[in-house]
Amino acid sequence: MAYVISDDCTSCGACESECPVEAISEGDGKYVIDPAACTDCGACEPVCPVDAISPG
Repeated sequence: MAYVISDDCTSCGACESECPVEAISEGDGKYVIDPAACTDCGACEPVCPVDAISPG
């Protein structure tokens, strides 16, 4: 199950550089995770300053 980014995202971009498979990209007003590319590694979750990332 892929990780998801909630509407609490502030678009800081901290998570994008942490993703080893480049599954995170800037979306409309927040960052988004491509569920087909996400490998569930969890590297993005601890770097989010507003805790907007969680397992989907």
